[in-house]
Amino acid sequence: MSWHGQLTLRYERDGERTIAHDRHDGPLRVLQRLYPEGDRICHHVLVHPPGGIAGGDVLNMDAHLAADTHALITTPGATRFYRSAGAQASQQLNATVAPGARLEWLPMETIAYPDCLAVNQMRFELAPGAEMMGWDILALGLPAANQAFDAADRSQGSFTQSIELPGVWLERGTVTAQDHLLLDSPLGWAGQRVMGTMWMAAGQAWSTATRDQLLDGARQQIAESALAPQAGATSPDDRIVALRALAPRVEPLMQLFMAVRAAWRTGHWDLPGTPARIWRT
Repeated sequence: MSWHGQLTLRYERDGERTIAHDRHDGPLRVLQRLYPEGDRICHHVLVHPPGGIAGGDVLNMDAHLAADTHALITTPGATRFYRSAGAQASQQLNATVAPGARLEWLPMETIAYPDCLAVNQMRFELAPGAEMMGWDILALGLPAANQAFDAADRSQGSFTQSIELPGVWLERGTVTAQDHLLLDSPLGWAGQRVMGTMWMAAGQAWSTATRDQLLDGARQQIAESALAPQAGATSPDDRIVALRALAPRVEPLMQLFMAVRAAWRTGHWDLPGTPARIWRT
């Protein structure tokens, strides 16, 4: 049996409070709505009760942030794409962020199980005056359980991922279990099996000073991380600053990204860098 889920999130201002409305069809839904930082910022925790995404499953999410809202969207645990018998599994997010609104898209890691056939797509449309921060952490296989994504008897795995800010930035690629040149080359995954991408983006061009501040904040945290030889930050467009890192396990990469988030939040948004409550439970 395949699961088909649709979740729609709408954020609006009610005085100084960001309020949220959600509608779901299928297993994808909101677990909690929290306000640990006060009324201005709504923290949403999303769950998929079946526990993972299998072949044939299709999950769609739409998020709409009205003017001057601020939403932080996360998950309580990893998103898991399970082994497929032949059908593709799909997850898609479409987010629109209105002027003056801020979005933090900060899910826990995605795990691509051996022999999964998966597509994960994210699209963010930012209006002038809108800003967002996001990350994506992809782990191939289950190294702790000695189940390699690219083991000789696990040759069918394929994971396609797309991160798009229309007209600004597009990251799209496919990694397959047979592509050892990509997985092991120093120009590819360099033998690592966890890759993370993090970004701060705006709906209009930043000044050079603002871009330099964001880059400096990220590079300072990279320099203090054990992942420094395998991480870097750049600005491919005057509306985005992006960070990429490789790691053998999820934990050191997540620590780096949380540190960069704290630096960007305090330096650019003048907000505390406190981790989301769900990450500390």
